[in-house]
Amino acid sequence: MKGKRFKCLGMALCCMAAVFPLHGCGAASDKIEIEIVQYKPEAANYFTTVEEEFNATHNDIHLTISSPNDAMTILKTRFIREDYPDIIGIGGDINYSYFVDAEILTDVSDYEGLKEINQGYLDIAEALELVPTEGTYIVPYVANAAGILYNRDMFAEHGWQIPETWDELIRLCEQIKGEGILPFYFGFKDTWTCLAPWNAMAVELSPSDTTKQVNRGEATFAAQYKELAEKYLGLLPYGPEDPFAYGYNDACTAFARGESAMYPIGSYATPQILSVNPDLNIDSFVMPASDDKDGRTLNSGIDLGFCVMAECENKEAAYEVLDFLLEYENMQKYIDAQNAVPCKNGDFQLASMLDGMLPFIEAGNMTDYQDHYYPSEMSVDALLQTFLLEKDVDSFLSKFDTNWQRYNRDIIRLVQEYEQANK
Repeated sequence: MKGKRFKCLGMALCCMAAVFPLHGCGAASDKIEIEIVQYKPEAANYFTTVEEEFNATHNDIHLTISSPNDAMTILKTRFIREDYPDIIGIGGDINYSYFVDAEILTDVSDYEGLKEINQGYLDIAEALELVPTEGTYIVPYVANAAGILYNRDMFAEHGWQIPETWDELIRLCEQIKGEGILPFYFGFKDTWTCLAPWNAMAVELSPSDTTKQVNRGEATFAAQYKELAEKYLGLLPYGPEDPFAYGYNDACTAFARGESAMYPIGSYATPQILSVNPDLNIDSFVMPASDDKDGRTLNSGIDLGFCVMAECENKEAAYEVLDFLLEYENMQKYIDAQNAVPCKNGDFQLASMLDGMLPFIEAGNMTDYQDHYYPSEMSVDALLQTFLLEKDVDSFLSKFDTNWQRYNRDIIRLVQEYEQANK
């Protein structure tokens, strides 16, 4: 059953021919061996420290943490070989959805640490399941948030107010532009950056389950995304004359040097920005895409979570490792190093550039990134870049619907079979 569903959803696994060493679960010598493979190489130093500190304080468990480049390719290749680590550290995106459906993750509903996780992120994880699946399969660790970064000193100097509605945002952009300052910087030469404003606006303009409605045959993207697409085009006049001439690093550098008042991107960009100008006083606010203040929500998703593999032979030891990772001191070190948002409730010290988003985080008022439901094969980032270049809303939406049917055939069939069986 597992193998059949894994093949059904594709996952591009059969295309991977690389050979990686076998590790496996289980015990070596008199210690239980626990292996983690996590997908964030930028956090490798943190996880090296965690591994060393854990092994220095535990006599019965030996922990190995790998943080390879292109970890997802390595993991999928190992899964083909049925060579599973004990725990994987991944993001809450379509790959997680595939892994749940493939039944290679174990249900961690009995893990006590889940009681300390912000319910908003547990809800996000549940929503990522292709079809409702009993159990919990990820322990959310840290999140990121997307909206608008802004130059706090520049706003204070000019007396600009933080907008809470779309109309207020456009009036602010006109005011900033009228004072001879560029409102936004974009880095659309790198296609993936086109997703940042799209996701941040989508949480207010499109239902959080838009992709599931389409999979069930109850909606179309042409209908659900029309206002979103039109308003996205409305941002372009407030950016550089040619937003496609600049990449992500260019945009971060320009914003760091005060060449724009705002930058619509996620919190993950702040380390890059501060590497250019460590003294820049950054804050952030939720992207106001509608005129309904009461409907505002933060675009935030699981940036890193830990899943115990179904083949792990030492679940109790794996839970002990998770306990260590979730200790306050360890989480705070990660938050400090990566400017991350904790998925665990607690009195954590967050970076000051998240001040404007903090009320939404504390209230659990967040909605996941729409692109976490998009298959990578569909290349929605490139589709968005082409749309922003051509500015043809109807053509873009028509192609979105057509490509969705092409790249999601297996998932659509799975969803509709589930719906038929559970009428």
